[in-house]
Amino acid sequence: MSYTTPPVPPKAPIHPKTTITHDDTRIDNYYWLSERDNPEVVAYLEAENAYTDAMMAHTADLQETIYQELRARMKEDDPSVPVRHGNYFYYDRTLEGAQYPLYCRKRGSLEAVEEILLDLNELAAAHEYLHLQSYSVSPDHRLLLYSIDTTGGESYTLYIKNLETGKLLPETIRNTGHATAWANDNQTILYTRHDEALRPNRLMRHRLGNNPDNDVIVYQEDDRLFNLGVYKTKSSVYIILHMASKMTTEQWYIPADAPESNPMVIHPREAGLEYKVEHHHSETHGERFIIITNDDAYDFRVMEAPVMTSGKDHWRELLAQRNNGTIVEMQVFRNYLVLYGREGGFCQLWVMNLISGEVHPIEFPEPIYYVRPPTATDNPEFESEIVRLTYTSPITPSSVYDYHMNNRTRELKKRAEVLGDFDPNDYVAERLYATASDGTQVPISLTRHRDTPRDQPAPLHLWAYGAYGANNDPTFPMLFLGLLDRGVVFANAHVRGGGEMGRAWYDNGKLMHKKNTFTDFIACTEHLIAEGYTTPKQLVAEGHSAGGLLMGVIANTRPELYAGIVTWVPFVDIINTLLDTSLPLTVPEWEEWGNPNDPVQYDYLKSYSPYDNVEAQDYPQMFVKGGFNDPYVQYWEPAKWVARLRSLKTDNNRLILKTNMDTGHDGASGRFDFLREAAFNLAFILDVFGIRE
Repeated sequence: MSYTTPPVPPKAPIHPKTTITHDDTRIDNYYWLSERDNPEVVAYLEAENAYTDAMMAHTADLQETIYQELRARMKEDDPSVPVRHGNYFYYDRTLEGAQYPLYCRKRGSLEAVEEILLDLNELAAAHEYLHLQSYSVSPDHRLLLYSIDTTGGESYTLYIKNLETGKLLPETIRNTGHATAWANDNQTILYTRHDEALRPNRLMRHRLGNNPDNDVIVYQEDDRLFNLGVYKTKSSVYIILHMASKMTTEQWYIPADAPESNPMVIHPREAGLEYKVEHHHSETHGERFIIITNDDAYDFRVMEAPVMTSGKDHWRELLAQRNNGTIVEMQVFRNYLVLYGREGGFCQLWVMNLISGEVHPIEFPEPIYYVRPPTATDNPEFESEIVRLTYTSPITPSSVYDYHMNNRTRELKKRAEVLGDFDPNDYVAERLYATASDGTQVPISLTRHRDTPRDQPAPLHLWAYGAYGANNDPTFPMLFLGLLDRGVVFANAHVRGGGEMGRAWYDNGKLMHKKNTFTDFIACTEHLIAEGYTTPKQLVAEGHSAGGLLMGVIANTRPELYAGIVTWVPFVDIINTLLDTSLPLTVPEWEEWGNPNDPVQYDYLKSYSPYDNVEAQDYPQMFVKGGFNDPYVQYWEPAKWVARLRSLKTDNNRLILKTNMDTGHDGASGRFDFLREAAFNLAFILDVFGIRE
């Protein structure tokens, strides 16, 4: 479908910027859109929003229909599975009609009187956006530490609540980072602060009752490639400082019983050496650190080391790297070690008996599935012989299991309810493989309604991410059931740059191998067309954030393959962003994408940068979304990209930009507000397909 009504154009450049890098001159006519405080910039973004609404006005009924479908499938009054921690059962629950959850507990048994610890609906009442980051009860269960963000900018304000009185303590700590930890004295909190580029670089110590202005800097990370985090071991014996770049890690520890102690390094950083630690103690093994590392193990192995001599020279192998898999995460219990990783392109969990040394995998019933890495939040008890797991697949809603490690049995605690006439037997999931340009087999996870004919092309929605070693796993497509029910096929392309097939899959899609991500996606597209699943006129591609970079590249290089492209918060202005070290996250990102200050890496980045490679050619219909307070992908990246596309593209196809002026990277925070955003997105996709109801 074409639209001849011209969009609201950007004004003539107010402050074009000329940049010369390695003798290469670039003129950025839309640099002025980065002037956040300029009223004309805000007016332009609001005009774009108005134009987007006008271009989508004919889908208003469809948007409302989809929104009502999404809400009708949702169980609005829904509790989580309680987690036992000490003498309490902790859980959250949602209320019918409420945007946010309540966080609750019961003492002693599930029949006890409920205590509401935190009601996010009350906190969100005065804000358009609210995100809860830290949520941690003190060791004696009397105090609650939590932090919230009300802009989407991910700078948090930290509060401490007395759970016995329901009152907040007088100290409020602003501009904190993501991570916090309680010391064992119930009086000391460790938290992170960030620098001017929003890089968490300082670990602070606060003692209750003291002025936060006098909080002590425990550790400061001056290397701009590294971010700093903090966590407490499940054993509650140590607090761990975690410093990480994209390629190197270093960890220090502080006794949780002595939080004013100086931190001690576990092993000094070495370029390219990655490791993460947990603490274990038992009568059999004494005190030790258990370590996952890539030291002499490309796909990681498991080591142990005495606490007092924790350096690499004292590491001893507990479990070798796997022949066809990689180890990523762990949960440590008194008698068991649970390892999480990848094998054959899928999530895998292995359980190691720390007494006998025996290792066994946890088996899953479906050929295509996803298991979330077990977390300390879901598994807080060191002494437990049960590990809690969350499992899903393209046809199985999110399911919480307790896996009994001693007798290897699985107990279903809860499966998310999908209301209405949902029947999992109505859907079919399969795994395909496309051949990339270098011969690599690239997996595709595909889901369709059983009634969608396989012997003729169908509308197809192809999704991908492909960066940071993150996995684009086949989960239950709750938001996309409406597409499936309307005959649209939903597919995930597991392109390189992600971690689906192990560490090499990631490394072969980053830095100077980044173009593999793009050619893999194109190979998946061509395979789906060649095998008769779809046609270019019936194919919409979607990717967000780093996946938006992918969308920008395919739009420039193979626009004829797609009827439409959808991208939220797309990372498309990569040269300008990676040259600007004042922006959040820029310097640490050099180890993911490349450093444009290096002329070879600059040339490679520029060769695919979506913003720099917009051409005078026809483009598909496109819906682009940004967040005004986004700290990761600044709002002006999608705005500038759309402006340049408007100035050069040769078609009349719809190109719309929507900037959420009140949120950040992840869009709306309220669950119903998010469904509104999803309904808009889905209506655009269906409209491209010519599906009107």
